[in-house]
Parts: sequence; C-alpha cells; structure tokens
Amino acid sequence: QVQLVESGGGLVQPGGSLKLSCAASGIIFSGYAMRWYRQAPGKQRELVAGISSGGGFSTDYADSVKGRFTISRDDAKNTVYLQMNSLKGDDTAVYYCNAEVSYGPDFWGQGTQVTVSS
Repeated sequence: QVQLVESGGGLVQPGGSLKLSCAASGIIFSGYAMRWYRQAPGKQRELVAGISSGGGFSTDYADSVKGRFTISRDDAKNTVYLQMNSLKGDDTAVYYCNAEVSYGPDFWGQGTQVTVSS
C-alpha cells in the first residue's frame, strides 16, 4: 500500500518559516520525481516545487516562491522536504506532495495546512 504522509504545516506569522516533510512508503522512492503542490481556497491546485529522481536532483520552482522555498530529498529516509522562508499571506494553502514516475501512476498525500497570518 502506497502512502505519502505530509507533516510540518501550521500557523506562522508573515516573514516566518516552516519546513514541510513528506514521508513515502510502498514505493521505490528513489525512482520517483517528487513535487509539492498547493491549493488555496477557491483556487486551482498549483505546482510549487519539484525535484527529480536518480541522483541528479534537479529542481524547479514556481516563480512566486523562487528564492524563498527550497525543495530537497533524502532517499535514505524516503522523504522529501519543502523549506519555506519569508512566508506571505498568499502562501496560505493546503500543501500536497506528489510522487511521479513515467511508467506508472502517480500518488498524492492527504495534504497539510499552512496558514500565514498575524
């Protein structure tokens, strides 16, 4: 059974930081590209950041988070992270991790709420 479990969300003041984690089980984690998405109320789900598989670990980011967010992965722990700094109100959303591989279905976590408010 495949599981992606996000953690680390919460309430933070503007300008603050949070680090999200997504622990995977039931997949060969190292073979999957990993992505973080977010969905704010009334808006479509959007891609926030992605990191490739296979050791090269290339990364890409939405323009809105470049320079503030950093995605990383630890294949030994089957975990992907999203370090979020200089948080803004617009970053308020449910954050989801996604595991994608070219030869099979992708998988989603249940999401973790991030609220940026004073």
